Amino acid sequence: MLAQRTLKSLTKAVGMGLHSGQRVELTLRPAPPDTGIVFRRTDLPQPVEIPVSAQAVTDTRMASTISSGSAKVLTVEHLMSACAGLGIDNLIIDITAEEVPILDGSASSFVFLLQSAGIALQAAPRRFVRVLKPVEVCQGEGANAKWARLTPYEGYKLSFEIDFDHPAVDSTGQRVEFDIGAGTYSRDIARARTFGFTKDVEMMRANGLALGGGLDNAIVMDDYKVLNADGLRYSDEFVKHKILDAMGDLYLLGKPLLAAYSAFRSGHAMNNLLLRELLAHPEAYELATFDDEKNAPAGFAALARAW
Repeated sequence: MLAQRTLKSLTKAVGMGLHSGQRVELTLRPAPPDTGIVFRRTDLPQPVEIPVSAQAVTDTRMASTISSGSAKVLTVEHLMSACAGLGIDNLIIDITAEEVPILDGSASSFVFLLQSAGIALQAAPRRFVRVLKPVEVCQGEGANAKWARLTPYEGYKLSFEIDFDHPAVDSTGQRVEFDIGAGTYSRDIARARTFGFTKDVEMMRANGLALGGGLDNAIVMDDYKVLNADGLRYSDEFVKHKILDAMGDLYLLGKPLLAAYSAFRSGHAMNNLLLRELLAHPEAYELATFDDEKNAPAGFAALARAW
């Protein structure tokens, strides 16, 4: 049986919210089979649990936000991406503020946290959402066109193409494909950092956003070049971060996908629209398990190594 996974022990991190600039403590706890991933706002007078789901996403401006009533958690995508990359099914995430800490701007710190706690197999089958028919969402026309789609694939691979009119971005790879059966998430994707432009950062800060952002947790560019002294971690780090984000956004479905995802100029909003479009067509997917892990697609059976 291809089994569900949780942590062997709890692990903690302290950091700062990218947009809020608030100090936040994060505690990742093991959870029983079929719990899913649940955020718990422990700073509220009465703690509120927010299970991840496509419908729980209530805001996609600058990041993915999930809510339950008035309680919300912002910027969940990097932590969710690490959970997707390592195959974590069940997890309780206690959080002391409304935004997940940005840490170094990638998913690598979350990968380290999850791996340091250890990954435990559970006595319940891992449940996948297998895509049976293509599903697509698109917006705009011509130069403003953007789209995202899911197509049938017995495995999980993602391809993304970006289109930025900026010298520093244009000089790097604009398109990347990552197949979880052929690559290593923690090595190939997890270290890609979020990125932004100085002119946008100034505007966001004027609007109370990006208060915790800086060169230590993002790639920052002026009109011509990357300002980070250490440069890029990957030659195609920009588009790889879009893959990282997409993996986190899509894992908000609550179950891993068996599908091929492809996108052009997509983002948090379109990724969530794609999940909702899939769920709106029950004939386009089915739930799947693997009684024998040898029959599972490559990349799903082995416990991921840290690096």
